[in-house]
Amino acid sequence: MSTFNNVTVTKKANIYFDGKVSSRSLEFADGSKKTLGVMLPGEYTFNTVDKELMEIIDGELSVQLPGSESWQAVKAGESFDVAANAQFTVKVVTPTDYICSFFS
Repeated sequence: MSTFNNVTVTKKANIYFDGKVSSRSLEFADGSKKTLGVMLPGEYTFNTVDKELMEIIDGELSVQLPGSESWQAVKAGESFDVAANAQFTVKVVTPTDYICSFFS
């Protein structure tokens, strides 16, 4: 799906890591939530509250998922899941466009 219909968009951006990661929050009619964002090259550690699905729309990164010492390469068209109440780290190789879906 290349578009989302019937959503509420929060105008204020979520800005992290001195502006190197930013996103906009979307809420759907059924109450589900996603963010659409961009990450510039760098290494970033995130903490989750809910379970998350990270879909890479464009770009390339490596992710170190909770409980793993290895890095997994992820590129456009691929995704990865992160458990709730966890921490994960990404190394962004090229500017990366992503969608993050939240599951409570």
